[in-house]
Amino acid sequence: MKFFIDTANLNEIREAQALGVLDGVTTNPSLMAKEGITGKDNIMRHYKAICDIVDGDVSAEVISVDFEGMVREGEELVEIDEKIVVKIPMIKEGIKALKYFSSKGIRTNCTLIFSAGQALVAAKAGATYVSPFVGRLDDISTDGIGLIEQILTIYRNYGFDTQVLAASVRHPMHIIQCAEVGADVMTGPLSAIEALLKHPLTDIGLEKFLSDYKKGNS
Repeated sequence: MKFFIDTANLNEIREAQALGVLDGVTTNPSLMAKEGITGKDNIMRHYKAICDIVDGDVSAEVISVDFEGMVREGEELVEIDEKIVVKIPMIKEGIKALKYFSSKGIRTNCTLIFSAGQALVAAKAGATYVSPFVGRLDDISTDGIGLIEQILTIYRNYGFDTQVLAASVRHPMHIIQCAEVGADVMTGPLSAIEALLKHPLTDIGLEKFLSDYKKGNS
């Protein structure tokens, strides 16, 4: 399973990259705003800065909700760097844009997926990735991981190449559950990735090893 980090914070991206397990980055307008990145030129420069840090795919989201606007923005985004994947919302005009970009060989990430039907249509339109929102479904007492599993089953049934990118991952248990059902990618905060490293018995064991070494070598 690929590990993407869901942020626009350059320091967090550098830290995740330094871990050696980062495969890509996802961003959205909310994450850009959180970092105070506003204005088209600043946003485009920020995407380039992200691409300069990571080795893998960087999802950059369009703002338009009409076909022509999505196409125009998407074509501008892919000019930034070859790592850019155009992030398209799951709406009717977005499906048209997915089909257009697919015909041009431009990679896409269909976002705001909350049902298997949406994921099926996005795959038929040629999306490179679909992003079901695990955490947001859990927030309304719906089984987010169950949706991931359902989409994977449908894709296997028909041989779709579209990758399932589990989004809105909130904590390490989400990551483990996504791995258990076979998600192609997960994207979440740095805190969730780093939490995978932690276990109290590891800390206790290391403390014991160091204590015993100090006793014998002081």
